[in-house]
Amino acid sequence: MSFDTLNLHETLVRAVADAGYTQATDVQQQAIPAAMEGRDLMVSSNTGSGKTASFVLPALMKVLAAREAWAEANKLADKNLGPRPNRPANPGPRVLVLTPTRELALQVAKAAADYGRHISNLRVATIVGGVPYGAQLKALRGPLDILIATPGRLIDHMESGRANLGSVDVLVLDEADRMLDMGFIDPIHHIAAATPPTRQTVMYSATFGGHVGRLAQELLNNPQRIEISSQTSAHADIEQRLHWADDFDHKNALLDSILTSKDMEQAVVFTSTQRDADWLADRLADMGHHVASLHGGHPQGRRTRVLQGLRNKQLKILVATDVAARGIDVPSISHVINFGLPMKEEDYVHRIGRTGRAGRSGLAVTLAERRDTGMVQRIQRFTTQKIPATVIEGLEPKRPEPKPAPRPFVKHGGGSFAGARGERSEGGGFGGGARPAGQRPTSGFSRPGAPAGKTFKPAGKTFAKGGPRTVR
Repeated sequence: MSFDTLNLHETLVRAVADAGYTQATDVQQQAIPAAMEGRDLMVSSNTGSGKTASFVLPALMKVLAAREAWAEANKLADKNLGPRPNRPANPGPRVLVLTPTRELALQVAKAAADYGRHISNLRVATIVGGVPYGAQLKALRGPLDILIATPGRLIDHMESGRANLGSVDVLVLDEADRMLDMGFIDPIHHIAAATPPTRQTVMYSATFGGHVGRLAQELLNNPQRIEISSQTSAHADIEQRLHWADDFDHKNALLDSILTSKDMEQAVVFTSTQRDADWLADRLADMGHHVASLHGGHPQGRRTRVLQGLRNKQLKILVATDVAARGIDVPSISHVINFGLPMKEEDYVHRIGRTGRAGRSGLAVTLAERRDTGMVQRIQRFTTQKIPATVIEGLEPKRPEPKPAPRPFVKHGGGSFAGARGERSEGGGFGGGARPAGQRPTSGFSRPGAPAGKTFKPAGKTFAKGGPRTVR
């Protein structure tokens, strides 16, 4: 189905074509018409399926409809055929999008700017943590069409009286399951209560069971359920491989072989902890790779520059924690490598979804040691797929492939930490793959052949020798 058949405004169809898209994806075909009818929606769709456009385009239609209604009312008032509409002193945003992470908020903002490029004076603002308040306060003082925010920072502005949500027509909860996992249930309720009860609410989530389903019942009015494909469906464009490593040195050798293969265009290497991300980026930089680390401990300005470096191919390798798994949309990423396994099975799906985007094929490689056997099993049960175990010639494991362990009996309400290494991960649990003692974590953009500690300087920013200092 082409975008011409979705009854979108011609300025939006033109912008979509400018972005290189002609055919709507499945989630866009179902969600866009329903959203334009004003229905509340509960949508599940795989990462990389075009879900951002499926709510951004209807949101822009809402903005255009409001502008046309305003212009028509003023025309009638000019002819003395009706009252002149009053413009509120601080109207606030017409569309509010809540996201779990800064990276995802910036991705949504970019999509809104791209698809709204032909809308005159479109006003889009992002309110996220990790950046100064000044620019955000300035954006909130003026009229807004679309506001994209993370719950915590938006609550800050609401409590100071700076954020007015009384004009919100559409509330979008993007990746609601992740926001609840991060403890945002009360902020979401508080934010929703500050919006008009007549608003349209659209919720996107990998699952609508448990607490996510209860939240949907509380916030949505007679919603339409749209489920394109579950998180356990196969990623048709992504080849998955599993390499068993004998030890940490063997795992490093496997990683080095993959990163130097001829078919590797760009790669995201995932680690379990911030310290591992910085250490690994430093090691790869010393080898001559264009590499940088990305995690929640970095200030927002640096994170933005790193992602821009990835998009414009100044960077070939990004070493990241799970905080980045849901906010990176770079079609040229050919490889995703799980150097450290995720803490939750569903995060594996979001990780590998960074490749195989925009109709391209991708490769997702998991490097696992024996202590990771349990998590590998849980991932395979969650995705209902067996990850094929493969070997690299010359780097074959000396130990046999581990046999699946029996599923442990866990008392109701109980839990355990598997593979604890004594280091707190970014997701709140304990991560594996601790960096070797004595290694100093640094980060930044490396130039091939540069001496250890030298970094490439992004435009407009000077990095000290050894890379920017990590904020912890």
